[in-house]
Amino acid sequence: MTVKSNQRQCLKRRQAGMTTLGLIILVSFIGIFAFGGIRLTPIYLNYMKVAGVVTGVQKEFDGNNATGSAIRSSIARRFDIESVGVITAKDVKVTKVDGGHEVAATYSHKAPFVANVSFVVDFDKRVIVRR
Repeated sequence: MTVKSNQRQCLKRRQAGMTTLGLIILVSFIGIFAFGGIRLTPIYLNYMKVAGVVTGVQKEFDGNNATGSAIRSSIARRFDIESVGVITAKDVKVTKVDGGHEVAATYSHKAPFVANVSFVVDFDKRVIVRR
């Protein structure tokens, strides 16, 4: 064995692995992102319920010459069934447009993260219910 190959083996032994401090920093970053995901998951699940209600109303009334009050009562009934809590049926806007009604569920949801840091997520789901 020569001196050069012996030096190479020493260098390889010194460069192997991650330090404890590096591992702690890596786990901390992964933990912060995982905690953020845990805080945002219920918000997006609730939005999926709202989007499902709005899309369901469109499928139910599209082409059936529906009135605005019928659409509103269907939204209220579906919100009760789906247990939507962030937005109420009164917050969903049903406006007349050319050829039908526009149903718009627009709202913001704020979720605390750490101390005084929060996430604010804006949602906007709109569909047209044709006559």
